[in-house]
Amino acid sequence: MSDGDEYKQFKGVRGEIKFLTHELSAMDAFLLKMSEEEDPDEQDKVWMNEVRELSYDMEDSIDDFMQGVGDKETKPEGLIEKIKSLVGKFGKIKTRRRIGMNIQYLKKQIIEVGDRNERYRTGVAISNTKNATIDPRALAIFEHASKLVGIDKPKAEIVKLLTDHDGCEEKQQQLKMVSIVGSGGMSKTTLANQVYQDLKGQFQCQVFLSVSRNPDMVKILRTILSEVAQKDYCHTEARDEQQLLSQISNFLVDKSYFIVFDDKWKKETWDVIKFAFPVTSCGILITTTRTRDVANSCLSSFGGHIYNINLLDIFHSRRLFHGRLFKSVEDCPSHLIEVSEQILQKCGGLPLAIIAISGLLANVEETYNLWDRVKNSIGHALERDPNVKLMMKILSLSYFDLPLHLKTCLLYMSIFPEDSVIERKDLIRRWISEGFIHKEGIYTLHELGEMCFNELVNRSLIQPVRTSDRYHRVENCRVHDIILDFTISRSVEQNFVTLLGVSNLRVGTENKVRRVAMHAMGQGSSSTPTNLVLSHIRSLNVFGNSVEIPPLDKFMHLRVLDFGGCTQLENHHLLNIGKLCRLRYLNLRRTGISEIPEQIGHVGCLEMLDLRESYVCELPASIVSLGKLLHRLVDNDVKFPTSEIKKMQALQTLKRVDVFKQPINFLQEIGQLKNLRKLHLDFEDDCSEDADSGDDVSEDDSSTGGTTRFQECMQTIASSLRKLGSYNLGSLTIVDATKFLRQSVCPAPPHSLQKLMTWQSVIPHVPSWVNSLINLRHLRLEVEGVGQEDLCILGGLPALLILDLEGTAPSNHNQWCSSVPMLEELLLRCELPFCRFDVRGRIHAQTRKTGGSRHA
Repeated sequence: MSDGDEYKQFKGVRGEIKFLTHELSAMDAFLLKMSEEEDPDEQDKVWMNEVRELSYDMEDSIDDFMQGVGDKETKPEGLIEKIKSLVGKFGKIKTRRRIGMNIQYLKKQIIEVGDRNERYRTGVAISNTKNATIDPRALAIFEHASKLVGIDKPKAEIVKLLTDHDGCEEKQQQLKMVSIVGSGGMSKTTLANQVYQDLKGQFQCQVFLSVSRNPDMVKILRTILSEVAQKDYCHTEARDEQQLLSQISNFLVDKSYFIVFDDKWKKETWDVIKFAFPVTSCGILITTTRTRDVANSCLSSFGGHIYNINLLDIFHSRRLFHGRLFKSVEDCPSHLIEVSEQILQKCGGLPLAIIAISGLLANVEETYNLWDRVKNSIGHALERDPNVKLMMKILSLSYFDLPLHLKTCLLYMSIFPEDSVIERKDLIRRWISEGFIHKEGIYTLHELGEMCFNELVNRSLIQPVRTSDRYHRVENCRVHDIILDFTISRSVEQNFVTLLGVSNLRVGTENKVRRVAMHAMGQGSSSTPTNLVLSHIRSLNVFGNSVEIPPLDKFMHLRVLDFGGCTQLENHHLLNIGKLCRLRYLNLRRTGISEIPEQIGHVGCLEMLDLRESYVCELPASIVSLGKLLHRLVDNDVKFPTSEIKKMQALQTLKRVDVFKQPINFLQEIGQLKNLRKLHLDFEDDCSEDADSGDDVSEDDSSTGGTTRFQECMQTIASSLRKLGSYNLGSLTIVDATKFLRQSVCPAPPHSLQKLMTWQSVIPHVPSWVNSLINLRHLRLEVEGVGQEDLCILGGLPALLILDLEGTAPSNHNQWCSSVPMLEELLLRCELPFCRFDVRGRIHAQTRKTGGSRHA
């Protein structure tokens, strides 16, 4: 084939790629629009699924094309030499033909899908109106109080918040407000209504109003005006919002009122409604919402309280469940007690789930096998039952209120087994590697991922498990079993995730799957069905052992590979790792792997590598070829390559590094990693004989020719730290570094540091060089004693917010608060119990004693 023919062939394929790119953009817009539909008809669902699958295939084809020509976008115009070079990058004739044929096939599929949709819509009158149905949430208002369980205590607490006069003998004219927050199905409406029924008789005006996801503000304001004025304003001629707000406010200014806004979704709704209520009036407002931000926005106007509604405890769960099926808990047949407890555990204290499942069981014969089948099928195979349909409808309201990218992030939670505790940082890295988080504005991808995570917590769709004491940040989370079942149902319907090894869950009929989660949690072996096409899988996640691990060379488009905790994984399973050219996330934590193959260097897209708690002792030299690697997480006894670490300029996280086990070249080149954000150094041999036998080392000692290996490592890493300080290093953790911190070898630490943590590193006093850390926000030190000079050093840190000190300290904590101007939190670990103070000197806790744990 001549050069001209090759150029024409390349140009033709490149034109086809442009067609696919434009078509993909149109598909994304269509899927975005359809994702906002709460209840699309079956024809729309089929069309959406076909378009979604086509979009996946098109992305894969574009990836294949880009892999062939390289990452850089190069136009074929210009000198013939440049064109020949680009054609050379495109690959062999066989590859070009394969991609070209694939593109032609996709174009044909696009036309067929479009024609088929038009063909079967022809002559069919499609109505945009749907049958009117009663809002299931509204039925809660009519539930008789005698049937309610576990509501007395929260009702009493809210009544107290609304009627407490703050110590005043006489009731003052003031507006009081409580916002009840909880996820769908938590009985927020029922609770608000019970408080309303108890108190409304004390007020001249009463309104209980349900707010929809997309409210008509004029209609809402007319309803409020009609209710408070006891006059029909609903059918008067149109008035704008400002007029209606003014009328309501003028009417209420000298009256007492009690108004409930049930199920508020958006802050913008409250930003309008709030102007209807005079600040000085005597009224009570209750709002219920699924979102903490909405609750906070309500309180920002008038003050008040947020009431976080809790799940039912097991006592009240039993009462609610058995009360609907039998007369009482004691009347439950003995052969159903065990399975009843298992069902209640599955419901997890969610009233909506308990009511729905008990309603279903009321129509099932009272045998253990049938009840056990219901328990195992919750959320997977019960959608046809009216009770479960009602529950899913209520839960789906929260789902459909999410923007598309958050829907995707929530559906991804379906890969995790029930009751999994999920680490925030790991989850965000997965989202990024999957391509769910896109660059936007000035924020990094991780910051955007944090926003998505916080929003799902804010909307009560994922539950916090552990929250950082210092930063009040959710570190670990879980998904309620019923929410998990809902996401699994959606994921299976959309072919988003395929779950293998999950009991009572049928694998979908699609043989071309996109994400696979293999579950083997003590339920037997999990294997890959022979009909699944592995080449299009983007994510493979293995949970537990007893799984059949397929050869890696079958996964052409894999982006995420998670074997974390799979102890049966052995070295030979990674033999084809080098063929996963699109892999971005590799988790081998807590596996049986002891050696990483040299081929790892061919995985050029890899961004996250986790080898912690594995048997890997040394990294291959090819690891430095991973130019896109952002996070490298290993144990402290792992040896790094001799040199060329400086090639890894994308690296942001490097932990843990055992300083005295590494080559000097490696320690030198750490200082050239300009994008490093987090560094964890372990000076485990700091107290070796070599260290103890030597005197303090100064920088000048390196020129005497008598520098020991220990001293050379200390000087080299200190020099690298100073270089990193001129870049972007923000977090530095140092372990077992007593001698390193005492010596003058570290006179100028990184000025960019925002967080400095030391562990097992006791020093006589606060080092003088600390006062140069002008950006430091969080400091942890272990000192023998703190005097006035140390307070002066700490007081010179203009940005310090959190100070954590272990050792003897001044008894008067007020001295600390006045010495460090910006300090928000002070943690003292001394001979007394552990104490934490805020800037006002109030003690938060007295639970720990001297001696911190070693943190990774």
